[in-house]
Amino acid sequence: MSAKYVDIIIDISHEAIDRVFEYRIPEKLEEHIQIGLKVEVPFGKGNSRRTGYIVGIHYQSKWDADKIKDVHGIITNEVPVEAELIRLAAWMRDTYGSTMYQALQTVMPVKKVIRPVEKKVVILAVTEEEGALRLLEYRRKKNTAKVRLLDALLEHGEIPWNLAKDKLNIGNATFDRMAEEGTIEIRSCLQVRSAISSRRMLTKEPELNEDQQTLVREFEADYQNGDYKTYLLHGVTGSGKTEVYMHAIDTVIHAGRQAIVLIPEIALTFQTVMRFERHFGERVTILNSKMSDGERYDQYRRIQNGEVSIVIGPRSALFAPFMNLGLIIIDEEHENSYKSDNIPKYHARETAIKRAEFTHASVILGSATPSLASYYEAQQGVYRLWELKDRANKQELPKVEIIDLRDELQHGNRSRFSYRLQELIAERLEKKQQIMIFMNRRGYSSFVSCRNCGEVVQCPHCQVSLTYHDHNTASPKLICHYCGYEEPFVKQCRKCGSKLIGKFGSGTQQIEAELQEMYPQARILRMDADTTRQKHGHETILSAFADGKADILVGTQMIVKGHDFPNVTLVGILAADLSLHSQDYMAGERTFDLLTQAAGRAGRGELSGTVVIQTYDPEHPVIQTAAEQDYHCFYDNEIAYRIALKYPPVYHMMVVMVTGEDKTEVEHSIRELVDVCRQLVLSESDRSVHIIGPTAPVIGKIKDMYRRIFYIKTTDIEKMKGIKNQMENYSESMRATDHIRIFYDLNPMNIY
Repeated sequence: MSAKYVDIIIDISHEAIDRVFEYRIPEKLEEHIQIGLKVEVPFGKGNSRRTGYIVGIHYQSKWDADKIKDVHGIITNEVPVEAELIRLAAWMRDTYGSTMYQALQTVMPVKKVIRPVEKKVVILAVTEEEGALRLLEYRRKKNTAKVRLLDALLEHGEIPWNLAKDKLNIGNATFDRMAEEGTIEIRSCLQVRSAISSRRMLTKEPELNEDQQTLVREFEADYQNGDYKTYLLHGVTGSGKTEVYMHAIDTVIHAGRQAIVLIPEIALTFQTVMRFERHFGERVTILNSKMSDGERYDQYRRIQNGEVSIVIGPRSALFAPFMNLGLIIIDEEHENSYKSDNIPKYHARETAIKRAEFTHASVILGSATPSLASYYEAQQGVYRLWELKDRANKQELPKVEIIDLRDELQHGNRSRFSYRLQELIAERLEKKQQIMIFMNRRGYSSFVSCRNCGEVVQCPHCQVSLTYHDHNTASPKLICHYCGYEEPFVKQCRKCGSKLIGKFGSGTQQIEAELQEMYPQARILRMDADTTRQKHGHETILSAFADGKADILVGTQMIVKGHDFPNVTLVGILAADLSLHSQDYMAGERTFDLLTQAAGRAGRGELSGTVVIQTYDPEHPVIQTAAEQDYHCFYDNEIAYRIALKYPPVYHMMVVMVTGEDKTEVEHSIRELVDVCRQLVLSESDRSVHIIGPTAPVIGKIKDMYRRIFYIKTTDIEKMKGIKNQMENYSESMRATDHIRIFYDLNPMNIY
């Protein structure tokens, strides 16, 4: 067998991912080599000894043999977290399709070099008696700056250096002279930039009921026996899943290990952190994209120093650099946000389970509406199924009313609010109870078009219409939600010149305006992507609503995911079937999740709740099962449909996409790739693999890049990986120029 070669990253750290260097493996080390291993190698002209990590293994060198150096040895006296994350990156590359560099950037993001913040304090270095004597001497000599500083220190003992410098007007020369005299001492310590609000939850932590205790005891027994399972916790809304999470984490922390808690939205950080801080104190921190570089740097440093036991955050928090990770929890595990839109297009659920496998950790997946994929795995015995069928406080689930909007139209109601919903809103306002109105659409209206010729105003870079936003200004804008392009609102049709320009559809902004007009006395907050752009935007809105500073909260999906407001007794769901009839194979599952989760926000306190679902298709099974909160009936219907049409989770499905600026070149490349794929399947006479396409996706151009796709389906995930790997090898020749790019998406969760 020919010699092996390895790609090595030298001195990898969380601050920078360097380029890879190729080395040869000596024969004596061949059987020990694996990805993620820490090794010692000669580096540079002087062949100085440096450490690095193996990120790739291959049998053929890319360089002349005489230019390649040998690996000196393997470092075996430590198992750093970097090695574990490198192994995870290699698995992600192999499973989801990407370069190793892209996978490494995902698990070890490149960050700016951040300097730690130093906090300096001035301390009185003598006794109070001696200080009083020196103060008299300074006054006698009329050393006024020394008098000001010493007088303040005699009163307070120590003061911040910045305060002494700015408020007391003390110069560096005075600091230096008093330090030389032994009167003061200046100490420096690292200051941590806080990533968490100082607000604390004051309510008493609820005690576990019998059902919750049964699950916690089972987890503790498994964990102590070294039986690290993946658990699917299916609990109705308000059943107390979070309390189960926290007591499971207690078990892990008592064993000297750490936990990661994933949440689907940054918006959920506010309430989640408060509840975890109430239980665990300062051993909790967060990681998310809204944090500053300095805040993120400080939290990574705290994690690495062992000052933190629990990290809470969205998908990327999965890669927190814990040295002894013992548990990963994924709350609201059904959410699409756990699937990455960037390459590699990994799913946090699958990746968490793989990381847990590497670290001998457990995984808990929790949801009131488990993804079909997870529930299917539980039914197959791959996951351990837990169920909480009642709310923790034994309160009844909210009463759900389905309103047929066709009847509303027949009775002359042109409003977006049914007569029944209007009646209930007025009633709740009178009783000083809170209301949530859910609309799965942001912006003021969906699109703008000409009433004369029908022309829709479209983005010049994407095959989508622009969305109207007024931002409460005199200069409304049209914005593309795909590439960010924006332009002033057009007042005249560019095609026919007509001034009959109209806004069609409805969004949260328009719903807010209509509510304010109908109920002028109501205090209304809107929560969507536009109102939460600023840092702490989510927390500001949610804390105001939690404190009773608003009567109605209007919002998109982010308001229905896991929030707990005890005074909310009414939830209105507008256009419930908006996402039901799309081409997406997950449309039914997504609609059921949204409706059930939205309904679950009502009646979580002592007061009972009511939910109004407005729809044009009230008899649809998804609408009916969501209204009844009957997950099992929904699952049985939906899994039968997936089996019949060979969709995930029964079949694995991969989307292969080719993009480029030249439409003809893209179409030629996709046909070539499909032909290669078909030949691979035919050569193995494998009828279990199905190839569909090529075709244009729903949106054929985004950001001036044309897109074409085809699909591969099979029940065998390893076979899918093998086909992908062979296509990747072949496609290297197609990437000779930068004109064509090829992407892979395993079990996509969004429509193409």
